[in-house]
Amino acid sequence: MRKLEKRSLICVLLAMLLFFGLVYYVFKVFINGEEWATFEGNMLIYTEGQINRGSVYDRNGVLLLDCSEEGIIFNDNSNIRKALVHTTGDIYGNVSTGLLNSNKGKLIGYDFINGIYTNGGDGEDVVLTLDANACKVAYESLGYRNGTVGVFNYKTGEILCMVSKPSFDPNYLTSSDSAYFNTFLQGTVVPGSTFKVVTTIAAIENIEDLDNFSYNCDGSSSINCTYNHGVVDFYEALAKSCNGAYGEITNELGADVMYEYVDKLGLTNSYKIEGIDTKESNFVFSDDYNNLAWAGIGQHMDNVNPLSMMVLMGAIANDGEGVNPYFIKDEDVFNNNIISLGNFISIETAEEVEKMLKNNVEVTYGVNNYKGLDLYAKSGTAEADGQTVPNGLFTGYIKNEGYPYAFFVFVEEGGSGSSSAGSVVRNVLNELIN
Repeated sequence: MRKLEKRSLICVLLAMLLFFGLVYYVFKVFINGEEWATFEGNMLIYTEGQINRGSVYDRNGVLLLDCSEEGIIFNDNSNIRKALVHTTGDIYGNVSTGLLNSNKGKLIGYDFINGIYTNGGDGEDVVLTLDANACKVAYESLGYRNGTVGVFNYKTGEILCMVSKPSFDPNYLTSSDSAYFNTFLQGTVVPGSTFKVVTTIAAIENIEDLDNFSYNCDGSSSINCTYNHGVVDFYEALAKSCNGAYGEITNELGADVMYEYVDKLGLTNSYKIEGIDTKESNFVFSDDYNNLAWAGIGQHMDNVNPLSMMVLMGAIANDGEGVNPYFIKDEDVFNNNIISLGNFISIETAEEVEKMLKNNVEVTYGVNNYKGLDLYAKSGTAEADGQTVPNGLFTGYIKNEGYPYAFFVFVEEGGSGSSSAGSVVRNVLNELIN
């Protein structure tokens, strides 16, 4: 009888071990199945080291990438290839953010239930939210300069334009390692005066009686301005981008409040974009008057991830609510891709900042320079070590009916942000709208 009990106990233990082993195996398959299935030794989905199934299209049905047993074929327009290589990837896997590297599972049609056999071995048609022609316009508008351009729908999160330069043609090898780098997702840039939007938000929510704010700018204080702005109020300080005024505002706020707001506004977050972790922005706010002042106007040791700044501008336009960006469409009509990031700021704060951004356009940038665009924006000029010409930046959004688009543009050695980066924005937005 005791032998029977022992054998029964052993059987029960073995059954439990088998059950838990099965659960662990299923868990590992769920977590690592796609990585195992896309291993380069899998000859079913690779031909001479290249994926042999799956195609990629832009939002309008333009073929960007086709994988077959004869090889990988890219779009026949060289500038479209260069503009989108950081999204499509290259055949050697050098671009870490490219679909050929970061989203192989989507291309081959992998799913947890059917593995790689979903479509009889034909792979999947992956449709992007990106507009190939708008990306091409962004690439061409940067001209001979390096930089990055991002535009997304701040209501839905769809990225319509994502371009990084230096770039390269994926049909050919390049000797430039920097050409593989996607600055928009993986990099940070000195924000210059575009960061004054952050300081503006902090001031609205923490400093009383801003309607009576006044600063006499002589252009020659320790926080120098490009010229003498004279006496400016709060609106004029932003529109004229007065460094002295914003240096004073930043010091009134203090380092702790500035740290609080770069966190609150999502700038120090790492966003998850189609499985890619974006680079976090980083800042140093000290108690030293000059250093804190320069940090508050987007210099000192400020480094901002372009996508995170674009998301912030979208939140201002969207009554304070941030939306997580994405660039791969989900063809399942029952699946809603919109992922809210919550309220960055109150509706009241968003409305006040919006008035100031519109005032910038009307007073400084010129409404006629952006005909047809209901534009709200802030420019920036960022000094960088070793450069004879500063970098140009432009960020903001439009509220044209049917086109809720926010943007961030960085032009290396572009000089004035409103002229260099602003012209890129104008070209890209007009392409998207028209």
